[in-house]
Amino acid sequence: MHRRLYGRGALFDVEPPGLVPRLVGIRPYELHAEKLEHPTGPPLLVLAGGRGLGKSAVLAELWDAYTDHTRRGEARRRTPVALIDCEDEQFARPPHEESPESWSPVWQALLVVAEQLTEPVRAAGQLTFPRLTAGLVAVRASDWSGRTDSDRIRRELVRILLLNERASRFSLAGRWAAKVASKVIAAASGGGPFVAATVEATLEALSEGVTHRKEQRPATWYRSYPNAGGNAKRGLLLLAGNFRAGGTSREHAERWLVRALLADLAEAYSGIGSHLTRLGRPLVLLDNARSGPGPGLLDAVLRDRADGVVDQVVWVATVRGADHPALGDAVRRALPEVARATDWEPGSSPSSRALLVPLPPLSPDDTLHIVGAVCDDVELPPRLPHATHRLTGGNPLGIVLLATAARQHPESAASLGRLLTEKVRMEEGQADEGRPVYAELLARLVPEDRLDELTVLAAAHGHDSAVALAHAQLPDDFGSSGVRSLRARLAEEGLTAEAGHFVGDPFIRTLLLLRLHHRHADHAKWREVHETMIAHFAPGLGFRTPHPGVDAFRLYHELALGDTDAAVAYLRDAFATLRTRTWLETLRFLASAPYFHAHDSEGRDADGRDDRRSAIALGRTDAGRTPPEGVNAALHLRIRRLLHAVWQVTDPLVLPDPRVCGRLGFELLQLSDLRPAGGALLFATSQAWPEDALAGRPLHIPAEDGDGDGDGDGDGVA
Repeated sequence: MHRRLYGRGALFDVEPPGLVPRLVGIRPYELHAEKLEHPTGPPLLVLAGGRGLGKSAVLAELWDAYTDHTRRGEARRRTPVALIDCEDEQFARPPHEESPESWSPVWQALLVVAEQLTEPVRAAGQLTFPRLTAGLVAVRASDWSGRTDSDRIRRELVRILLLNERASRFSLAGRWAAKVASKVIAAASGGGPFVAATVEATLEALSEGVTHRKEQRPATWYRSYPNAGGNAKRGLLLLAGNFRAGGTSREHAERWLVRALLADLAEAYSGIGSHLTRLGRPLVLLDNARSGPGPGLLDAVLRDRADGVVDQVVWVATVRGADHPALGDAVRRALPEVARATDWEPGSSPSSRALLVPLPPLSPDDTLHIVGAVCDDVELPPRLPHATHRLTGGNPLGIVLLATAARQHPESAASLGRLLTEKVRMEEGQADEGRPVYAELLARLVPEDRLDELTVLAAAHGHDSAVALAHAQLPDDFGSSGVRSLRARLAEEGLTAEAGHFVGDPFIRTLLLLRLHHRHADHAKWREVHETMIAHFAPGLGFRTPHPGVDAFRLYHELALGDTDAAVAYLRDAFATLRTRTWLETLRFLASAPYFHAHDSEGRDADGRDDRRSAIALGRTDAGRTPPEGVNAALHLRIRRLLHAVWQVTDPLVLPDPRVCGRLGFELLQLSDLRPAGGALLFATSQAWPEDALAGRPLHIPAEDGDGDGDGDGDGVA
């Protein structure tokens, strides 16, 4: 059973077997064979989702699940496993200042993957990669030509040649590779062409009997390279030339290098007795496969499988978002759907060879278990897990970091708003205090190079308001094109927009707004951004009425600055004129305005941390509040209490107050008597909203029978 992950049993379960053991053929953490679900060839498994949903954690768990440790602490694989992060620096640029014609992220990834696959496997022989070795050497040889730093060439060459050497207790690892490297360098230093001499010496070393007899055949594998004419040396020279040419020629050469890796693996799993010593399929894990070598590797594997080049390797890749252009025809399944069977059948296109499984958010029970495991014996407020799940929406990274902060700062755990501003140490024994929780989360959840822009645009609602903010608060060269580019970037990251908000994910939007609020000690930037929005939505020439109400967006930003009078007045006056459903939608939208600090009666930031919304919602301030002249005082105060009640119970940074929830239902119930035409909907809402708030759900507006437009009572009387 998986040891650290929650909510991912469909992947790791043993009884009955989950998706991974059915694909790999070995149970996690056990050297126990499992029946293969797709014996003729597995799908390429793609785990999709936004940042923080645990994609990397799943790959790390897979690595551990198929890695054993001896009594001496030495790692022994249960089956060959390789794990790379395609965003790692080693895949971004060549390790030296050599010509880029002889290097690519895919070349580097194949070297690193093969190195990991040669690690010792329990109860099985060590893998070697003669085909890949020859191809990698041929590609790199052009960079070595004419160089005088033979020591560096020797180091690089030995590293590649080690892919084809078996280590044993009777020989020193690297002895054969060093011997061959000396021969290759000596041969290439002659008067002939360097690349040709290097290729010839490498092929000679692979076929002269210095390797095992079974590995002599791969030296001739490149005879089948297009236009090689049955000559392995010519095939390797053509491969190197195509690689140096770049573009589609390089993509073709990289596909052959990937095919060489897979052919070497197929060789190791073929022959008499191989099934007795190798229980499971090889496992290659690609994290962040949208970048670096990821697209090239995925394309090569999928295209070859579609062309009938069969392999038995289990590829597991992670991508942000579920709309990767290379996965258009991928078979899509929800995680629970693959727990017992995938029902995967590939089509004719390469991308149909992929099985795409989005990782869902965690459940409230998972959140409860994670908080309990992280905080252990620390005494915390009993409703902290509930509040954590409501804020994060089940984001695993958010849950773990908030739980870590609560363990380190239990005195602040009663308020998530306060907890998010505490500094968190991510490692035991960390010298400094770390950075605030919200800053640590944003560093991991949003693109780092766009954090400042997103912090400002998190207050926007759509394209027009985002452009207005960009013109007023961001550099001059950002503008409308910058807004569109950033929205496209968010979509690629899986952070799509939603109606009414430029940043669609409520958790990330809350973190960004919190960062905006704390940008300056006096909250100057916070005020400037919201004042820009107030001016943008002010009625005037060319003013467009926003949904869900005439002044809803302007009033929303006034509320964010602590000015509630205009919102109360609007809701009071619109109560008798707006459709009941529209009025409730407007109330709900206005009450979603951010509220980070208490505000005084004049709307200014207060230094204290008391939440005045509860007191107002419960009517404790009514006596000191004089309604405007000429209005219904009772209705005015009722609307004021109701607005603050909804504002408090829907705030993701605080726990809903049960007393306020009760008052919320009471106020809506009383309003239902004041408007008979919409009384049924108001009555149903008075029952639904308190239940939604206490359960941590978004407030939903019920659909009443006979209430087609939200105003009727079902008896035909308008």
